[in-house]
Amino acid sequence: MRICVVGAGAVGGVLGVRLAAAGLPVSVLARGATLAAIRSSGWRLRQVYDERTVHVTASADPAVLGPQDLVFLTVKAHALPDLAPSLTPLLGPDTVVVAALNGVPWWFLHPRRLHSVDPTGSIAASIPSSSLLGCVVHLSASVAAPGVVHLKAENELILGAAPGGPDPGPAAGVLRDAGFSVRESADVKADIWYKLWGNMTVNPISALTGATADKILDDDLVNGFAHAVMREAAQIGARIGCPVGQSPTDRNAVTRKLGAFKTSMLQDAEAGRPIELDAMLTVVREIAATVGVATPSLDALLGLTRLAARERGLYPTAP
Repeated sequence: MRICVVGAGAVGGVLGVRLAAAGLPVSVLARGATLAAIRSSGWRLRQVYDERTVHVTASADPAVLGPQDLVFLTVKAHALPDLAPSLTPLLGPDTVVVAALNGVPWWFLHPRRLHSVDPTGSIAASIPSSSLLGCVVHLSASVAAPGVVHLKAENELILGAAPGGPDPGPAAGVLRDAGFSVRESADVKADIWYKLWGNMTVNPISALTGATADKILDDDLVNGFAHAVMREAAQIGARIGCPVGQSPTDRNAVTRKLGAFKTSMLQDAEAGRPIELDAMLTVVREIAATVGVATPSLDALLGLTRLAARERGLYPTAP
């Protein structure tokens, strides 16, 4: 089995190092300082009790890596429309592609195109839906330095077929062999929506304010606003077959147990990297319009976060 991890950030690092450490033939598509670091010093994963270093084939050119049996997409969602057409050398007739992305993925309402996350249709045209597995990642990790990832906590990975996609069983088995806790889902869309429901408020609010999750939840006014956004998203979920059987209070109680953590969007904002706003909020607004749900609170959160991000160069300016 040939495995390629596309993207050597936090999630890609955890997956890639663990898979390689389990003795699997892993390659990574990376670039810049990260590519140079992996080539010179290996790919490193720091955990609470140990540090692992693996040596893998690393390249910035998919054609050098060639067709794979299993491809993990771990790049930021906003990078994928431009990147996807270049990935075809990795894809053979039986390649399975695991989309381990934040937010709502491009295939979520297949065959309807979601313009917010696949504006030109380049992703859908490049990656066959028949090859796709959805993946919900429940872990906390960060990039400590180029080629070095710090894993702080992990729970599980959830795998399930996208519409028309393959059996998740073989990919789940590979991940279990690498030490991951994996749940196979018959409805991964619902799992994706549920994770989004918990992240779509704390993430952008953290990027907007610079606050850690605990401070957001401790502020009654901010927390009340987050609940309003979540109620709108729950209405949308009910209309697209992804009902949420929980209250915002109950869901945020789960988030509160994680303590004073920095969301992935806050980490990106502090590092001056573009934020994944479209996959987290813009796409939800797009879906809401298709099913007739009004979203005044979501609109306010999107507008404020988008404007703040544009002023800091973290989101594209309006055309």
